Amino acid sequence: MNRTRHFRRSVFVPMMSTILMLSSLVPNLYAGEPAATHAIKVISSTIPSNGDLNPYGIFEIPNTVGRLVRGNLLISNFNASSNFQGTGTTLVQISPGGSFGRFARIDAATLPGLCPGGVGLTTALAVLRSGWVIVGSLPTADGTSATAQAGCLLVLNSFGKVVETIYGNLINGPWDMAVQDRSNLNGGGSASLFVTNVLNGTVAAAGKVVKGGTVIRVDLTLSPSALPFVQAETVIGSGFSERTDPAALVIGPTGVGLSNDGFSLYVADSLNNRIAAIPLPLTRTSSAHTGLTITKGGGLNDPLGLTVAPNGDILTVNGADGFMIQTTPDGQQVSMNLLDNTGTPPGNGALFGVVAVGNSVYYVDDSSNTLNFFH
Repeated sequence: MNRTRHFRRSVFVPMMSTILMLSSLVPNLYAGEPAATHAIKVISSTIPSNGDLNPYGIFEIPNTVGRLVRGNLLISNFNASSNFQGTGTTLVQISPGGSFGRFARIDAATLPGLCPGGVGLTTALAVLRSGWVIVGSLPTADGTSATAQAGCLLVLNSFGKVVETIYGNLINGPWDMAVQDRSNLNGGGSASLFVTNVLNGTVAAAGKVVKGGTVIRVDLTLSPSALPFVQAETVIGSGFSERTDPAALVIGPTGVGLSNDGFSLYVADSLNNRIAAIPLPLTRTSSAHTGLTITKGGGLNDPLGLTVAPNGDILTVNGADGFMIQTTPDGQQVSMNLLDNTGTPPGNGALFGVVAVGNSVYYVDDSSNTLNFFH
């Protein structure tokens, strides 16, 4: 989300941790656990030395390789220091204890392949066990939707260098991403990326809702001696509502998360305040259209980021009011926790990327440009 307030530019030093005690409307984080009062801890600023703002994507690093450290959080920034959306070029790595470092700064002029429009890093972010990092780009020239272009998926090695781009065909505004990682520590194996796309007809519609949002599966073959190879791209979801927005740039299908058994891919259908499920996402060869409705309305209010908890519940964060909603796989909304109430209206535009780690949650806060810890 775009911001008009001023931001701190200090970097490389963990912020002073602050604790805010919150009482849930439904007080348990995971169903069946005792009632608890939760806390929010600010881990670190997400602003690197070049002043990039608006943290979007977040992913827990699964393995130590190259400059990637297992258990650290990798975060993508969507805005440059100008605060123009779709112009951020940096990935930062932050430890749970607050140690901060820039992992990559990506120069559109030196990319090894095409990426229509350049670089503007989105919530689409994944780190494979083998060390490959994949991040989406939905770039703009001036921070407005009128100049948004298709972008690409950028593939980086474990030292932060872009080595490949995945573009064209079905990739058009990659907005968020989930992964099934079948890679191994020696660099081989395979992976399936699940990518939401939000630019299918949105720019031309000039703010009107179009039903062009897609979810695609990108199947990768991995080798220790070669770059990731795209085996296939398949549309597994289509017809999702999307539109451009002067504050958010674009709104459409956003967060995605694979169920623990792999039988469902959950999708945050943002404009319809809905969580959808695409059946058999790993093997299907055709579109499930907008999928099955798991839950709709209730506490959902522009659901954006999505993660699947270890117990299988779906956690989504609202773009419009700063709440995190917990939903069971059968559609019961069982808890609602306030993560950010700043701004006007309270919590608007503050939340995006989120990841569940054990019984806790790490999330990026766009309002404060911080990595936060909810437990």
